[in-house]
Amino acid sequence: MPMTDDSTRSAATLRHRLNRPGLWDFALAFYAQPEVETACLTLQDEAGVDVCELLWHCWLHRHGLGLRHAPAGLAAVHQWQVETTRPLRRLRRALKAEALEAPGVAEVRRHIKQAELAAERETLERLQRLSEACPELIAGSPAPFSLQKHLAKALKIQEKNHLLLLKTLENHLDPPQPSR
Repeated sequence: MPMTDDSTRSAATLRHRLNRPGLWDFALAFYAQPEVETACLTLQDEAGVDVCELLWHCWLHRHGLGLRHAPAGLAAVHQWQVETTRPLRRLRRALKAEALEAPGVAEVRRHIKQAELAAERETLERLQRLSEACPELIAGSPAPFSLQKHLAKALKIQEKNHLLLLKTLENHLDPPQPSR
């Protein structure tokens, strides 16, 4: 029987750990916490941050993990967001005022919102698969690890008020689980 080396064992352990909770379940629970939705949406609207990518980084941090560098597959996820999720979001937002006056438009807007949520779920599933398929790109977070500083660098955030929002997110996360 061939022996497995430490890297094979650790990659399998990593894939198993990342399913508890999965990124989608984590994102729903984390986003529902006080101040988190507001922080995420402000960073999205003012700093151009992709909320799904932001939640992905938080999820990795929660597992005691971080990225040494952006994985190659991240570009395809960004493309999905640009071509699918963002147009749905723009359309949903554009119909908001009209939907208040017209029940038919409100119904269309509701369907667009469902499609936008489905597109975001697909994004999160792609990000989780990317994490699971590329364990060599994921490094254990050094202690003490500042999620705020990591996110500021990874997402190119520099403005003080946006950095404070990142700190808000970090403060709402449970302590990271040590990587094994």
